[in-house]
Amino acid sequence: MPRLILKCPYLRGGTVKASAHLSNLVNYIAARNGVEKLTEKNRNLPSTVKQANLIEQIIKEFPGTKNLFEYEDYIKNKTIENASEFISIALEQNLDKIGQRKNYVDYIANRPRVEKMGTHGLFTGGDDAIVLSRVADEVANHTGNVWTPIISLRREDAIRTGYDRAEVWHNMLSYFAPEIAESMKIPIQNFSWYAAFHNESHHPHIHMICYSVNPADGYLTKKGIERIKSGLVKNIFKNEMQIKYEEQSQRRDQLKAESRETMLKLISEMKSGAIHNPKIEELFLSLSERLKVTNGKRIYGYLQPNVKAIVDEIIDELSKEEAVVKAYELWYEMREEVLHSYMDELPDRLPLSKQKEFKSIKNMIVAEADKIAKGEPTFEEVEIAGPEDIDSFTEMESSELIEGSETTQFELPDNEIADDTDAECHDVYVKWTDEYKKAREYLFGTEEAPQDFEKALEIFLVEAENGNVLAMHDLGRMYADGLGVESDNGKANGYYTEALSGFQQVEAQKVWKYTEYRIGKMFAQGLGTEQDYETAAQWFELSAEKKYKYAQYSLGGLYYRGQGVEQNFQTAFSLYLRSAEQSFPYADYEVAKMYRDGVGTEKDADKSNNHFKKAFRGFEALEKNSHDDKLHYRLGWMLQNGIGTHKDISRANEYFEKSAKMGNLFAGYSLAKLILAEENPNQEELKGAIQYLQKAADNENEICKPIRALAQYVLGKIYLEGKHVPKDINKAIVYLTQSAEQENEWAAYQLGKLYLLGKDVPKETEKAVAYLTKATEQGNQFAQYILGRLYLLGKDVPKDKELAIKWLTMSAEQGNEYAKFFLDNMDKFREPSVALGISRLMYHVGRMFENSVTIDKSSVGLKIDSKLLRKLKAKKVAQGHKQDEYGQGMKL
Repeated sequence: MPRLILKCPYLRGGTVKASAHLSNLVNYIAARNGVEKLTEKNRNLPSTVKQANLIEQIIKEFPGTKNLFEYEDYIKNKTIENASEFISIALEQNLDKIGQRKNYVDYIANRPRVEKMGTHGLFTGGDDAIVLSRVADEVANHTGNVWTPIISLRREDAIRTGYDRAEVWHNMLSYFAPEIAESMKIPIQNFSWYAAFHNESHHPHIHMICYSVNPADGYLTKKGIERIKSGLVKNIFKNEMQIKYEEQSQRRDQLKAESRETMLKLISEMKSGAIHNPKIEELFLSLSERLKVTNGKRIYGYLQPNVKAIVDEIIDELSKEEAVVKAYELWYEMREEVLHSYMDELPDRLPLSKQKEFKSIKNMIVAEADKIAKGEPTFEEVEIAGPEDIDSFTEMESSELIEGSETTQFELPDNEIADDTDAECHDVYVKWTDEYKKAREYLFGTEEAPQDFEKALEIFLVEAENGNVLAMHDLGRMYADGLGVESDNGKANGYYTEALSGFQQVEAQKVWKYTEYRIGKMFAQGLGTEQDYETAAQWFELSAEKKYKYAQYSLGGLYYRGQGVEQNFQTAFSLYLRSAEQSFPYADYEVAKMYRDGVGTEKDADKSNNHFKKAFRGFEALEKNSHDDKLHYRLGWMLQNGIGTHKDISRANEYFEKSAKMGNLFAGYSLAKLILAEENPNQEELKGAIQYLQKAADNENEICKPIRALAQYVLGKIYLEGKHVPKDINKAIVYLTQSAEQENEWAAYQLGKLYLLGKDVPKETEKAVAYLTKATEQGNQFAQYILGRLYLLGKDVPKDKELAIKWLTMSAEQGNEYAKFFLDNMDKFREPSVALGISRLMYHVGRMFENSVTIDKSSVGLKIDSKLLRKLKAKKVAQGHKQDEYGQGMKL
């Protein structure tokens, strides 16, 4: 496991004088150059008596030095070399106690084996030269505390990670300084730091000096030290920690499986009476009796001490059950595996009743006992599982977003069009004229020419007036998406109608694969005509027969979805593959998906990965020559999800922004989600996110139906929760209703819950059941579960056991374990039962063990929110960095 040692001593305000009984240690440091000279002959000899006595004194004066790497080496092999290494670093790490501030600065900057960055080894953020004497005086005369962190690595770890050079430490600490400042409770604008790298043969290490320009600032707690050390581990060992977290993820999955199996087994045994714990039953009954006469909230924190004691005792009894013992042991093993990377000494293990991460068990016990006290046979979860956060249905929506983008218009580069001089018919023509190409450069923007919708519109209008069908189509797109003009569906449809007629006239004059393809696209999208997949398929077929890769791809999509043709995955795969073989990345992407899922072909993970990578490279190559919003969206989506490339949220964000500026609703929606997922988005970003969602929610284009429903759902949730905007239940109901009408099952599910609970809106059981039924019929397992429970208990609806079993079974088949629990315990839902209460509690405990082990996602790569990034940039500039220095590659 990657490991480093961090010590954070500090020099108190004022002059620190050496204690008399440590004078011989001071002398050792003063004579550092001449002490225990090492040669090849004596370095491996046994340590001397003088060294042994000095080590004994050091350990006595400074017990913490036993945790050093060097002490571990010395204990394993007591040689002159190892003794010398330990004495040196042990004294260095305690200079705050045995030396003076001015001497300390000079020592770490000039001591033997310091890696110099100029005339000495001291460095800080930025490139300005450091005047050593000035820094020494500054530190010596500072009236506040000065922290002197020491970061030590094993030599093999330093070499492997590249941290055996001062320059690498300089870059990392420049980046990491804001987190050190925050951990020391020092405002970033007041934080000063210096460091020097000592390239020791066994364990290279860094000495730092940290303080605030305001002497009143700053204090460092044990938690702060742990935070600094954890951050250093994540930065220095980021690649290895990613592997470790992947291993932890596998261990977590194993724990989930084992925990679920043992917990459900225990519940089954309790049902059958194989396990009988009279002590727990007695305690449950005692607690329920106490709750009958308890006023106020039935929450653990509000209970009297004697009642809390009963709850704790129940947990202690539950902790004795074999299943819980095993699950808790596994949980602790995984937790300590990561803690060990940045904690020298692991904290003592706590009993389950004292473990904060499982404190909700206490409220579960109180809730179950309260049901018994009130005679309630119901089973109400603390939270009904479901997509309660904006990102929880990514897998569902990603397919729809990508599918939606496939039906948008692909614009072709000039070299794809052959014989365009003949592509004209009297008053209309299809030509990539110089003026048309210039207009497209203004429309999309290039490295040389910034985006300018006004100029693009002006040239397109002239080109369209001259009869260029391509310009007519692009004018339709500009009015449809509101690019530089007010969105106007009437004008957009007018231009689209002219464009379709123009393509057809040119095609009638001369058969051409390009016009056949474009006509097919317009029928597929319903642009300038009624949407007609059958007619679109016929045009695509004509073009595909001429081996036109764009038509092959589009026709493959129709066969894949069964639109206008009989669904046939094998035919779709064949068409996609033929298109991919002509270096069309969109086709590569679809081939990759079909290899991955085994649709239309045999599953082949290697071929799938190769085609995903080929698709990503192809999209990047296309993007260099064509700043198309569809390309930007695709690249952003693949980077966001790590498809065909490494996941990179920062680059994904950039591509989504470019695409969204071109009116791409899919990109705008994705960008809004990234902003809303930030820890601390600013108001300007939030305003932009809402606008992107609003634009998608209001778009009436049939192509955008999937994104419209999703945007309406997200807006509904935002106004319902009031997290990023003032809570507005009326707006929430409007958006959720609109989304449900677009067949969004999650919106229907959400509305059903709202009307059933009757908290934010008046309770309307009939309306609730109608929405839940709508979601249920679309396969929503959570709606199925709620309806099944309602019909089983006869609460709010007439009792119907047969219907209850139907819905609960459908939900359980999709993996809903609450539904499975109801089916397994159906006969017990008659009267209050202590045994049932304990069964429910054990089930809850099992669920908690499944969900309590989480991966620290922020540690996989360097990831900081926008607020911290702005803070970091401000500090870097203040320290002398250039505006963009060391900022590239940081992930937002």
